[in-house]
Amino acid sequence: MIKPRAVWDDVEVLESSNENVKKFIFRNDDAIAEAVLYKYPSYEERTVMCISTQSGCPMGCTFCGTGKYFNRNLTQDEIEMQVLHMAQHMGIPTYKVKNFQIMVMSMGEPVLNAPHVVKSFEYLHSYLPHAKLLISTSAPDAPKMWDIIMDAAVRIPTIGLQFSIHESTDDERNKLIPFRAKLNLEEISKMGERFHEVCGRQPFFNYCVHESNGSADDAENLLALFKPEIWQATLSVICESDQTMASAINEQETIVSEFSQELLTRGYSTRVFNPAGQDDIGGGCGQLWQVQKWAEENPELMKPSSGAKELACLSMKQIA
Repeated sequence: MIKPRAVWDDVEVLESSNENVKKFIFRNDDAIAEAVLYKYPSYEERTVMCISTQSGCPMGCTFCGTGKYFNRNLTQDEIEMQVLHMAQHMGIPTYKVKNFQIMVMSMGEPVLNAPHVVKSFEYLHSYLPHAKLLISTSAPDAPKMWDIIMDAAVRIPTIGLQFSIHESTDDERNKLIPFRAKLNLEEISKMGERFHEVCGRQPFFNYCVHESNGSADDAENLLALFKPEIWQATLSVICESDQTMASAINEQETIVSEFSQELLTRGYSTRVFNPAGQDDIGGGCGQLWQVQKWAEENPELMKPSSGAKELACLSMKQIA
């Protein structure tokens, strides 16, 4: 096992009541990152790592705990070392893991840091050639960055691509993701088709189901945009960014199950993502409680994100 390089000054491990999940908090002088480690049911059977690509995030997604703050891109070393540190700390026999998934979906928008993400993927693929490398994106409108991602997808056969769409119409999606310079749903559909064309693999769309977007009409909206022969669906339980509301997550499971059936009847291959550790260590997507605290303590580093500024402007217009 390769020894992690010293790019993080401090690493804190948070233990969940669920022994299958742990959270790692990485800190140095001017950045913080969070990563979540899962085993299903053992590390050798299936290991999943959700890692960060930015310190904070500029997208401003309203459901994310760091949507209001952005510091900087993480370097190639800072991305890689999250993986290597977790593997070393837990003594994971990486060469024995049957199903190894490394997902850049914890904090940050990976497409906006495509050069460093791709370089870290090149390194990780050389070290862990059997590991699946998944990019989860909210789809910023950044053509040069997308070219970098597509080129890497051709060269590295383990790269997967997932788009966080979460709503079946652009109007509703814009409320969740106020960052203006992003692809709309039709453009996301075309980008996914481009990915499928260049590398032959199916992209995913990730959809956080709740009581207002889980109808048959929503399923029809998705069907009109995303061809089941090209796309697969990931349905997520909503992860509350506010620690006091974590218990509300369980109420979503029935809604998710019912909407999954709507998509299955329309020909989609679906999977449900309901990560452990949401209720006590913030193991779910966007549940970055420690980062929120660090941002409040370091206002000179964590500045208001572009998306947060746009959301504030929209709110002021609505008040006026």
